[in-house]
Amino acid sequence: MRTLVTGSSGHLGEAIVRTLRARGEDVVGMDVRPSPWTDTVGSVADPDAVRAAMTGADVVLHTATLHKPQLAFVPGQAFIDTNVSGTLSLLLAAADVGARAFVMSSSTTVFGDALVPDPRQPAAWIDESVTPVPKNMYGVTKSAAEDLCQLAHRNHGLASVVLRVARFFPERDDRPDAHEGRSDANVKADEYASRRVALEDAVEAHLLAASAAERIGFGRYIVSATTPFLPRDLGQLRTDAAGVFARRIPGVAEVWARRGWRFPNRVDRVYDNSAARADLGWDPRYDLAAIAQLVDDENTVQTPLARLVGSKEYLYSSYHLGTFTP
Repeated sequence: MRTLVTGSSGHLGEAIVRTLRARGEDVVGMDVRPSPWTDTVGSVADPDAVRAAMTGADVVLHTATLHKPQLAFVPGQAFIDTNVSGTLSLLLAAADVGARAFVMSSSTTVFGDALVPDPRQPAAWIDESVTPVPKNMYGVTKSAAEDLCQLAHRNHGLASVVLRVARFFPERDDRPDAHEGRSDANVKADEYASRRVALEDAVEAHLLAASAAERIGFGRYIVSATTPFLPRDLGQLRTDAAGVFARRIPGVAEVWARRGWRFPNRVDRVYDNSAARADLGWDPRYDLAAIAQLVDDENTVQTPLARLVGSKEYLYSSYHLGTFTP
């Protein structure tokens, strides 16, 4: 079985190719940037390059994209070319070669304004029933690409699964002012309670989605670490999140106290991964408690695979250098 992985020079794409190669699988990496994990250098927006890379593919894992941090550096048309037209080229080529599964890496960014309720309202519980309200070109183009996957299933019979992946990048947030004085490592660790996923778990979700695609037909799933919170916590999470953290995960609170770390004062959204766990058989290894153990044992918030992959240059931008504007 041959697997085509797009975006193989990026964080998630490299992690998938690394994992498949380690398992002895037949995998082809495609990216516009050369790397040890990329076999075919070309753009997903180039139909000829896509058709050539698609030869013999049974499974397509489509991670290639222009990302939210590139919004400040790249014109909107480039997002359409890569995220929408590129996805369409891949879907049509996959259908033409009779691929049995197509898995698209989308993003929780598609939910947009639905992620941040009015300040007087409880935090948002985000599951697959929530209607996306995209607020930028990244969210709009990822949402459109999701719909193209659904259309490919409807019109071409291509089994397609969309994974709305939470944040997993190791680089600094492009909104450091929202961190309430916490260190970057502290913030990333805290996010495992509501809006972050480990790279290992994101990879496993993609591989399980490929295995389940023919059974599912078409589906969209949230991929985020399992939250310790419950819907009844949403009100307090908006006004006293630290109190909810301390009550739900007291062991983590002890680790944080030893390090001088803090929980956030407020949380505006909680991602619910229960559908992905139920339908895909996904069992993510890294929740906040596991991350706290990693921090305590190894003095890092980065999981082993994230350390192997490391930080990445964001094409056409200086975001990876900590510069968030042109």
